[in-house]
Order: sequence, then C-alpha cells, then structure tokens
Amino acid sequence: MSYTLEQLAADCHAAIAANPGPAGREAVRRHLERALKDAEFVDAHLGDHATAARSLLYEDPDFHFCIMAHVYEGAKEAPPHDHADTWAIYGQAKGVTEMTEWRKVRAPEGEKPGKVAAEKVYELKPGMAVVYNEGVLHSPRREGPTRLIRIEGRNLDGVTRDLYEPAADGAAAK
Repeated sequence: MSYTLEQLAADCHAAIAANPGPAGREAVRRHLERALKDAEFVDAHLGDHATAARSLLYEDPDFHFCIMAHVYEGAKEAPPHDHADTWAIYGQAKGVTEMTEWRKVRAPEGEKPGKVAAEKVYELKPGMAVVYNEGVLHSPRREGPTRLIRIEGRNLDGVTRDLYEPAADGAAAK
C-alpha cells in the first residue's frame, strides 16, 4: 500500500507536535524520505502531469508547515540563501541536485549583499532529504530536469530573504 500525502502530513504533524525543534525536523526528514522512496507517492505528486515549478500540496492548520512540490524542467542555479526565520527540508524525488552549504563571511548591509564561503558540496539523489535549520545558508544547482518535495517551516511565498554572494576567495570545497 502506498504512503499517502495524508499519512505524510499526519506523520509530520505528530513529529513537530512531539518536538518542534531540530529533533522533530529530523523525524520529518525521515518521513519525507519514506515518501520519496514510494513510487506511487512520487507519481501522484510529481509525475508527468505535474508541471508547475511550485505547488502547495498541504499546509498544516496548527503548525503552519507546508509540503510543496517543485518541478524544474531545465538547468537552474539559486544563489546562496537561507529561509529567513524558518527552516526547510529538501527531498529529492527525480534527477540530481548539487547542494552547497555556505559559511557567512560578512552579513548583508542595507542593499549590499553579504559574503559567504563554500563549506560543503554534495549531491541530493532520489530518495534523499536534508534539513536546513534556521540560518543555514545553502544553494541548489541542477544540470537538468528535477522534481522534489520541500517541506517548509511556514509558507515562504513572498518572504524577503537576505542576499548573499560568494566571497572572492571563497572557493568551493568538494
């Protein structure tokens, strides 16, 4: 029997109710990995019928976390960012995403972007999920089509985030 969106949402709700901090998010990550390894779940929410770059699948009425589907058709790279005052869990369903985690070298000042240095680079492959807690700077890069589920601590639509750019001497560590 397939793992359903309703089951994922209920499992995430229970995990956050038990512990709203990092330990609860780790439990949510494990539930998300279970969903990502379920071919029926992936097909239902990220199959060929899914074409929107970002779709809200579920928003929790009590804790306000959101389960989002993301579909990217081509190469895409995002600048280093965090998720403002909340967290996110990226879960890879199809394709590969190269993730870079960054260390803040200088905070943003007004409209001047902050500077960051790469600390860690790794690939998210189908079935994998990673938690990015508050303040964790990261950037995804995709060479081709990818599909993922992202669980956000709250809906990030319209949330203003600080701008960052790599420092001139901040070479990526592989």
